[in-house]
Amino acid sequence: MKKFFKLLITHLMVGAFGFAAGIYTLPILTAPDAPDVTEIQKMSSVARFNTAFKKDLQDSDFLHQGGGQVTVGDDFITFMGKLSPGPGYRLYLSPEFIETEDHFKRIKSKMVEVGDVKTFDNFVVKVDQSIDISKFNTVIVWCEAFEQFITAAQYQ
Repeated sequence: MKKFFKLLITHLMVGAFGFAAGIYTLPILTAPDAPDVTEIQKMSSVARFNTAFKKDLQDSDFLHQGGGQVTVGDDFITFMGKLSPGPGYRLYLSPEFIETEDHFKRIKSKMVEVGDVKTFDNFVVKVDQSIDISKFNTVIVWCEAFEQFITAAQYQ
């Protein structure tokens, strides 16, 4: 009986580890190719705002962070840098700078979701014509799947 419980516990631990590893690696394995740097530079040249994601924000940690250059334009938001990979990343625009999950949840109703972030090394997200970027001042990457703050940058 003692051997049975030992085997059960070790198998459950291995199963849990495998499940967690799968959740972490699946987005990496299924991510499309990152946009070309030349393409991003071309789009960035007509952007209205330039800013940067920083890795040292309050709710960022080694599994939930991003760093690199961000441009915000009327048609596209571009990013040249690296995000820690994960499932269900979304790009939001906010009327105020945030750097915690609690703050994000409190003002989410005032934000606008721009679109999905599907790549972790560089990205380009199309801005819908109905979104007026000048009404916001911060761009945020949020993990919708686990309600995790990834990174943010104030652009105006």
